[in-house]
Amino acid sequence: MKPIALTAIACLLGLPAILLAAKPLVIAHRGASGYLPEHTLESAAYAHALGADYIEQDIVMSRDGTLVVLHDIHLETTTDVAARFPDRKRPDGRFYALDFTWDELRSLRVSERFDPKTGAAVFPRRFPAAAGAFRLCTLEEQIALIAGLNRSTGRTTGLYVEFKDPAFHQKEGRDLGAALLEVLGRHGYDDPADRIFVQCFDPVALKRLRTELRTRLPLVQLLGDNAWGESPADYNAMRTPAGLKEIATYAQGIGPHLGQIVSGRSADGKPQLTSLVADAHREGLLVHPYTFRADTLPAGISDIAGLLDLFLVHAGIDGLFIDQPDAGVRAVAALPLKTETTRNKH
Repeated sequence: MKPIALTAIACLLGLPAILLAAKPLVIAHRGASGYLPEHTLESAAYAHALGADYIEQDIVMSRDGTLVVLHDIHLETTTDVAARFPDRKRPDGRFYALDFTWDELRSLRVSERFDPKTGAAVFPRRFPAAAGAFRLCTLEEQIALIAGLNRSTGRTTGLYVEFKDPAFHQKEGRDLGAALLEVLGRHGYDDPADRIFVQCFDPVALKRLRTELRTRLPLVQLLGDNAWGESPADYNAMRTPAGLKEIATYAQGIGPHLGQIVSGRSADGKPQLTSLVADAHREGLLVHPYTFRADTLPAGISDIAGLLDLFLVHAGIDGLFIDQPDAGVRAVAALPLKTETTRNKH
């Protein structure tokens, strides 16, 4: 039986649907990806051990319909697919997870993220690319791992699932959103009280989950830059008060990137905050920004502790995606408990 979340208590008492947690949530970005290859079972297990409140799973689909935990719809930046299946790339030169069966995908060796053109590690000081025998895993395998660790440790670590590029999957004749809800439902994740969030960059896909597929799970609208091409959405418009009001009709939170909250520094060196957090809170939306990395700090920030202080204390975020979950756990533990009770009005 899953624990009763604050959201369930709110609903039972007739209060707003989302209450603030006592402290901001620490979300392990692709597991403990600062220490072990991203999205592997080992990375998820270590994130759990480090005390993360939630562990993120990015989801794509295999050719035979298995939901695979993988950050990209492509394979060549974290696996040895180019060496194992050199003739399976598409005309654009890329290897797509959707073109491989799960048996083929599970045979691949996973390593720290690298540049497929040069072989150079994206984060040079992380786990050595040549070491280990890591493999891809399925969403169901990660669900089972986290449930097992919750049982053996007495903790209640949750899932934070992102379904990747649903428009691409749809063009290929696959319904990624419906498949995700089916797997989650089979494992008991179908209630707003469950320890889970579902996020996506595509607002059309998120709205479909809420309206057509009628999910009651908490949804989070990811906010990118228009130049990234994550979806046809206009993220600049979505960050305006009017855009946030629209998001609040179908989602419980937003996931902006760090630069959308801190815009730079003033002449005296003080950080300049945008109004995004305050504007989102005004609409009852949680704010869970990405990505905090101890080994890739913004200009003018000397260490991860300073970066976390800026966002947790000064910006007032509700959760954070971080590659080194232990740093997030330490920073959040030092914060006083919140006294505000609610932020969401629907």
